[in-house]
Amino acid sequence: MRIFLTGATGFIGGGVASRLIERGDQVVALVRTPSSASGLSELGCEIVAGDLGDREAIHKAVKGADAVIHCAAIYEVGIASDQRSAMQSANVDGTVEVLSEALAAGVSKTVYVSTCGVFGNTHGKVVDESYEHPDDGFTSCYEETKVLAHRAALDLQAAGLPLVIVQPGGVYGPKDHSALGEVIRKFAKHQLPAMLFPDLGMTLVHRDDVVDGILLALDRGKVGEAYVLGGEIQTMRGLISTEARLLGRRAPKLTIPAGFIRALNPIGRIVGPLLGTGPNLAELADSGDRVTFWATSEKAERELGYRPRDLEEGLRQTLAAEGLLK
Repeated sequence: MRIFLTGATGFIGGGVASRLIERGDQVVALVRTPSSASGLSELGCEIVAGDLGDREAIHKAVKGADAVIHCAAIYEVGIASDQRSAMQSANVDGTVEVLSEALAAGVSKTVYVSTCGVFGNTHGKVVDESYEHPDDGFTSCYEETKVLAHRAALDLQAAGLPLVIVQPGGVYGPKDHSALGEVIRKFAKHQLPAMLFPDLGMTLVHRDDVVDGILLALDRGKVGEAYVLGGEIQTMRGLISTEARLLGRRAPKLTIPAGFIRALNPIGRIVGPLLGTGPNLAELADSGDRVTFWATSEKAERELGYRPRDLEEGLRQTLAAEGLLK
């Protein structure tokens, strides 16, 4: 099968590209800077130079494809105001561009990688795919843009696009350079004396399980359906406690109060890098202070055969792969 893939140089998309090539599919990857995609070329991917705003490049890449997998997005919380436009362009406009071209090209199936974040703050509830964002405000620009992109995808589905949506939870794994990956890495390296947002709730899922879920959605997913690709329902405190057990240590007893983080917002451009976050500390607190992004993957398990590993196993594998587990 010939598949057009976006986000192939990213954390999730890179895994998808490798798996597709391994099983014998042809992969056409949209890459902003081809010189940085030598690994994809070595795998056997066909590289098309362009970004999510390049209609001509997307049109060229989609032509002749049997399916489209749209993984590309900007994922960051706590961004400066001057970065909001770029996130809007990539996450919303880019999604419309890719899915519109897929519709025009008549591909047999498109898989769009959304997120559990489109549910917003679930306020302690574990929700499923039927849950809708309450429109009571957004915890971050990322959440807002992904909600808008998700809705645009549904509009294109209604217009005739054979679409399957997948919604990963909080993704972690080896070589994860997101804020979540940095927290896991810092604790392992004795660089996390205090915990930030211990009650932040996430549906924690290993990257390789998300990749499995995306391919299952491509092969078995029912057009018109969405599938949560989650793992273990946990909090940040639970994540670090699990990691501490694996490392034979104690989790930090100290926590950094959310109010203190908000108070530092005026100097966020200085403090953010020290914390390993973006400069907008107010947004960071809005999306992390006792907020839950909890959702169940029961539907994907039942209908697709999706089988995520538990957090302890996933963390053990992640730490071992990075040489952080004795």
